[in-house]
Order: sequence, then structure tokens, then C-alpha cells
Amino acid sequence: MIGVPMPNPRDSIIDELNQHLDAFFGAGRTVQEVAQGVSGVKDGTCGGGHSSKLRAERDRLAPGLKALAETGSSINKAAAAMGIDHKRARLIARENGFKFTENP
Repeated sequence: MIGVPMPNPRDSIIDELNQHLDAFFGAGRTVQEVAQGVSGVKDGTCGGGHSSKLRAERDRLAPGLKALAETGSSINKAAAAMGIDHKRARLIARENGFKFTENP
């Protein structure tokens, strides 16, 4: 109709959401927090196929890199021995919870 203000759709959505919340909590239900990873959703990642392939490759390299770290090799020497960049070696070490010596 001309001249009649249209209702704000946002207000109707908020009203409907409040009705659902009142019904949920009115029935005696409580909020449940789901830990990250349980639902399959990870924060901060896209979750695409390419990142999964990169992660699988890093997981494949991790045991060899960890063995080099345990022998006292520096991160640069270990990365050169594995044929990867030192930044990638640092990422693999951080993801798998091991550290390299500062000065070999």
C-alpha cells in the first residue's frame, strides 16, 4: 500500500527468535557448550581439500623432522636435510609439539 510504512523485517526476525528462546528455556532446557573439533568444525581454517592435503603432507614429514630434532640438529640443517623450507619445518614442529636446539 502506498503511504503505509513497511514493517522492519529485522524486528520480526528478532521477535521470532526471542519467542523461540523463551520456549526453549521455559521448557527447562539449558545451554550446552560443544568443544572444538567434536562437531567437525575447526575455528580459523577453511576446511577445504587443499589445506587437508597440506596437513597430511606435514604429518608425513613430522616423524623424520622430529628424529632430526632429537639428535640435536638445528632447524635450518634439519630443513635442508628434509628438503623443505625452515618456516615449514618450524610449523611442523609447532603442530607436533617438539622443539629444535637454538645453537647446535
